[in-house]
Amino acid sequence: MALWMETGSEPNTQSEIADLDAITALKESAALELKLEQTVDLEVRLEILFEEKGNQYVKLGKKHYADAIDCYTKAINQKALSDPENSVIYANRAHVNLLLGNYRRALMDAQEAIKLCPTNVKAFYRAVKASLSLDLLGEAKSYCENGLERDPNNEELKKLARQIDAQNSEREHHEAQVSKAVATAKHLVSAIENRGLKIGKAVFQELTGLRKPILDTNNILHWPVLLLYAEVMSSDFIEDFCETDIFSAHLDIVSIFPEFFYLNADVDVDFGHGM
Repeated sequence: MALWMETGSEPNTQSEIADLDAITALKESAALELKLEQTVDLEVRLEILFEEKGNQYVKLGKKHYADAIDCYTKAINQKALSDPENSVIYANRAHVNLLLGNYRRALMDAQEAIKLCPTNVKAFYRAVKASLSLDLLGEAKSYCENGLERDPNNEELKKLARQIDAQNSEREHHEAQVSKAVATAKHLVSAIENRGLKIGKAVFQELTGLRKPILDTNNILHWPVLLLYAEVMSSDFIEDFCETDIFSAHLDIVSIFPEFFYLNADVDVDFGHGM
């Protein structure tokens, strides 16, 4: 039996685990009864009971989370406990809202818990979790830093701090890539407009793929070019045709047909984007 276990030892059997759970429940029940006995005010007694009932519902699992929320709300509405005590209830309700995926409500509860008791580290932790779930990285970082100021050794907050830093780095990298892509596209459009060129609808993509014109660092355009030979129902594709090049230079290296063919064949040229 768990009653005969040595101090500091761990339960080894299901029976010992059950005994310890029962002892813990008795202690909690006794503590609650003592707290209620010492409380004269009816509203305070009700708030304590609602809070305890909410805690019990949380332990019963997901099916009872809504009941836990209801009990915590009733406890808060009694308005009979001190600010630090009410802060605990708000933080508990924030926890259940997190479990339910009600992240905005969880954040509001955590904020209220912090307002009532600025030293409630659990409230800061839950504010961070809710902020992250809402993709509010700035708020998450602020709550995390404030929480660590109050409890520098809190491992859970340290873990969240690392997560926030990683997500911030990832976001900054993504934003930099997007910014670079937008700038590149603007420069390309400007170069095309300055040359008086018009871009039409892309054609023959089954032959050229999704290749697009590019503007190099020397402000020179490079086009994907498709050569169509109607007489023999064939084609050649030049992936990088520089605007300073001439066709003969490219035709000289195309080896599909004999040289005399290029001197006599009609060649249709498509620049891939309807120039």
